[in-house]
Amino acid sequence: MKVAILFSGGKDSTFAIQHALEKKWEVEYLLSIKPTRTDCFLFHYATVEHTSKIAQIIGLKHYLLSCDFADSKRESNLIRDFVLEHKVEALVLGGTGLQITQIKSLQDALHAYGIEVFAAHAEFDHDKIMEDMLEQGYKIVITQVATDGGGKWLGKEITKENFNELKADSLKYGFHIGFEGGYMDTFVLDAPIFNKKLNIVKSRKVMEDKYSGHLIIEELTTTDKIRLEKG
Repeated sequence: MKVAILFSGGKDSTFAIQHALEKKWEVEYLLSIKPTRTDCFLFHYATVEHTSKIAQIIGLKHYLLSCDFADSKRESNLIRDFVLEHKVEALVLGGTGLQITQIKSLQDALHAYGIEVFAAHAEFDHDKIMEDMLEQGYKIVITQVATDGGGKWLGKEITKENFNELKADSLKYGFHIGFEGGYMDTFVLDAPIFNKKLNIVKSRKVMEDKYSGHLIIEELTTTDKIRLEKG
């Protein structure tokens, strides 16, 4: 199956790439949308401009578009027009399918043209997925927050050591542990499918209000990964 993956650089869309490669789907390209505003319905705002570095590390074709409006139908049509020009059999999203509004909007835009739209890990338990990512060596940094209790996590890496604290906060403040619904966004610095790892050299936090803020990565470098010899 020939697929495109809607790619924000976050944990879910990166895990969707890994899933697609493991399924031996033909990943024709990654499609990233960088908004010029923070209130888009379908797209992450923070750090999306750095997705090209991840695509280069993985070795996949990548397109980076811009979006300057906040309207779910227009945003879906932006993707529709691009995907129709660069035809695939399916558009794959990250996550477990709880982003119902996003999925339906894109399905409505693409199904008439015979293009499937689905979440890579539909109906999976997000707790287990995140634990699996961490066990596999994913380095996940929280780059945007929009929830009570989120400010303390902005700019932090999620680790096996602090994951229970994150789960406790999700119960305390009422945000989804996988952040589906826009509570937090992330950026992946390392994963099993990366042939190099990313390093944040310089960054700064911007808080729009008490509950909402984002991370600006001002300098991002790559380094080779140490590979252990077998035998």
